[in-house]
Amino acid sequence: MIPRPPKSAAALILILVTLMLVPGLRALAGTLTVTDAAGRELTVPDSPDHVLCSGAGCLRLLSYLQALDRVAAVDSMEKMEPGAADPRPYFLANRKLEQLPLFGEFRGRDNPELIAALEPQPQVIFKTFASMGTDPAELQEKTGIPVIILSYGNLDSHREDLYSSLRLMGRIMGKTERAETVIEFFNQMIADLDSRTEDFPESQKKSCYVGGISFKGPHGVQSTEPDYPPFIFTHAKNPAYDPDTAAGAVSHARVAKEKVLIWNPDIIFLDLASTLSNTEINALRELRQDPAYRHLDAVKEGRVYGVMPYNWYAQNFGAIFANAYFVGKLLYPQRFADIEPVEKADHIFEFLVGAGVYEQINAMFQNRIFARVIK
Repeated sequence: MIPRPPKSAAALILILVTLMLVPGLRALAGTLTVTDAAGRELTVPDSPDHVLCSGAGCLRLLSYLQALDRVAAVDSMEKMEPGAADPRPYFLANRKLEQLPLFGEFRGRDNPELIAALEPQPQVIFKTFASMGTDPAELQEKTGIPVIILSYGNLDSHREDLYSSLRLMGRIMGKTERAETVIEFFNQMIADLDSRTEDFPESQKKSCYVGGISFKGPHGVQSTEPDYPPFIFTHAKNPAYDPDTAAGAVSHARVAKEKVLIWNPDIIFLDLASTLSNTEINALRELRQDPAYRHLDAVKEGRVYGVMPYNWYAQNFGAIFANAYFVGKLLYPQRFADIEPVEKADHIFEFLVGAGVYEQINAMFQNRIFARVIK
C-alpha cells in the first residue's frame, strides 16, 4: 500500500526533523570519501571552513587554489624574523599568514597539543612529505582530524603527482575548477616554451650551466641540477645533463670543480639563494675569488646571470617558470622577442598567488635577479 503524502506543512516539517535526527544522515550529506596519495581512503567534510597545511610547500598549493582564507593556523616557517630574506611568492603576497596561530614546527613537525587548542578547530589537515616530521596516522589518531597525504611532485618526471594533489585538494576544498585552471596554466607555459625552442639547431646552441642550487640550505657553484626545469623546458644545452639517465632520476647533484672547468659553459646561471650565505659556499663569491673559476670564459667575459631562488621550502613553481622565460630570452633572444622577463614573472605570480612580487624578491638579492652578476 502506497502511503499518502502529508496533509499539512506541520507534518512535512516533522518528517524532515526526524530525518535530520537519524544518526549519520546529516553528516553523510556534507562529507566526501577520498583516496589520498598514500592510498588511504578517508572521509572528510565537503568544502571545509578551516584547514591546516603541514609540510614543505603544502600551503603554497592551497594558495594556488585561492583558499588561504580557510587556514586556521600555520607552522613556524610562516613566523619569519623581521627583515629575513624569504623569496616565497605565496608568503610575500599573503603576509597576514604570519599573524595566524602556530600549530607546529616547519617540515611537518606538528604539535597535536597546539592543534587541539585551536579555535576554531580545523576539519582537515593536508600533509606533504609525509615521511618527515609527525607521522600522519599518529597525528590523525591524536587529533581526531582526518589527515590527507599529498605528493608534492614536480614539473618534470612527477608532474602528474603534482596535478593529482592539486585536484585532490581542489575537490576537498570545493575548488575543482580553480585546480584545473592552474593545471592548464602550467601546461600552456610548458607548451609555449617548448614551441619556441624545440626546433632550434643543436649546433647553434650556447652551452649553459646553473650553480648555487639550494638543497636543504645554500650551496656553492658545484651544486647543480642535471634536470633543471628551465633548461628542460627550453631545450637548453646543459653539459651536466645526461640524456641516458632517466628524466628526473638525478634532481640534485654536486659536480666536481674540474667538471665545471672542462665544460667551460658559454653562460652560467646562478641561483641567488647561495648569495645569502656569508661562508665559502657563496657561489657568487666563489666565481669572483677562486682562481680556477676566474679562468672560465663566462666569468672573464661577464656572462654570469642571476636567477630567482626556487627551491625554498620545496619548489616554487611560479619561480621555475619565471626563470625559464628569462633563460629562453637569453639563449634564444629572437624567439623570445615579445617576452619581458620581469613582466612575465609578475604575470605568473599574480595568477598563482594574487600579487606581483618580483620587485620584493629582487630587492632581497640586491637587484641581481635576471641581471649580470659579474661584469
